Parts: sequence; structure tokens; C-alpha cells
Amino acid sequence: MYDTLIIGGGAAGLSCALVLGSAENKAFAKNKRVAIITHQKTSHLQTALFNNVLGLKPGTTGDSILKSGKAQLQDLYPHIEQIENEKVSAIYKFESGFIIETNKNSYKSKLVVVAVGYSNLMRIKGLEQYVAPHPRAAIEKNRIWLKNTNHLIEENLYVAGTLAGWRSQFAIASGSGAHVATDILTLWNGGKHTKVHDKV
Repeated sequence: MYDTLIIGGGAAGLSCALVLGSAENKAFAKNKRVAIITHQKTSHLQTALFNNVLGLKPGTTGDSILKSGKAQLQDLYPHIEQIENEKVSAIYKFESGFIIETNKNSYKSKLVVVAVGYSNLMRIKGLEQYVAPHPRAAIEKNRIWLKNTNHLIEENLYVAGTLAGWRSQFAIASGSGAHVATDILTLWNGGKHTKVHDKV
């Protein structure tokens, strides 16, 4: 049983994992089992080029960020389990959390963060009732979102990034993932508002 399972290894999912990982020395986060299913084939970062993102060297490609992001997570926070080469097909509730089924395995987690792209090809069983046309995308693009309030779809089920209804900008998607991570840390910390900063 995981404490949190993140679905999606794009900007939102990796940002969420990095922030959760950075809390490893906090008493409320110790011994929490966190994993990320790093399926990236449908990430819009695959073809992205960044010249307008604060802190990134102009000309940085999204493809390079996908690779370096997984390496950064592994190097800094190896306790965050990375599950590769699996695609989620279904999410079901049960009495203690959620069952997450992939094309290869089945997992259980108390919390789930859905951070896959906002393409209408997203077909995860168990989420159909939350799917609606994306409120911040051109209608002809056929983009979707999962209806939520402040990233929360229902108790213990979160959505992050473009699928949460945000525009397709790298900084926005990353911030959305970080936002969800701090909400989870706040939950783990008994409701006390929580963030994690490193200092020089």
C-alpha cells in the first residue's frame, strides 16, 4: 500500500514527486511510501522548446527535461519509487483507498494524483464521471479536464497540470504539481499548512 501514487511523468507529475521527496526529513513525511508511474509517451513536453521559462536556458527541450527530471528525482530522492513502462488503465475505490491497474500490474494507494495530459484520448476507467470539455482550451482541440475544486476531484483523489483545467504552459503545469504536493504534505501534517524550502 502506497501513501501516495502519482500517475504521469510530465511536468506536473515530476514536480509533485520532487516536492514530496524533498520532505523526506520532516517527521510527518518519514516512512511515507510514494511512487510515480512515469509514463511519458503522451506528454506535450516531448515536442516542446523553451525560451520563455524562468530559470531554464533558452533552447532547452521538453524531451531533455523529461529525461533529466527522472534523473533528478532518482539522484535527490531515491526513496520515491519510479515505475516505468506501465500505463494506467483503471482506478477503483476500495475501503482503504484506491486500486490502480496498469497494463502490467495492480497497486493500492491511500492517495492518488492523476497528472497525465489533457488529450481526449485519456481513457482511465473509473474517472469517466469527472471528464468534461477543458475550460481553458480551444474547443476544436478537443481537450478535457477532470472536474475538481482546487485540484481535489474527491477525497484523496487529486488531479494536477493541464488535466486539472489549467492552460498548457510548462510553468503552470509544474506549479500545479507542486501545489498538489504541498496540499498532500499539509494533509500529512495534520492540516497545518506546509511547504518545503531548501536554503543556502
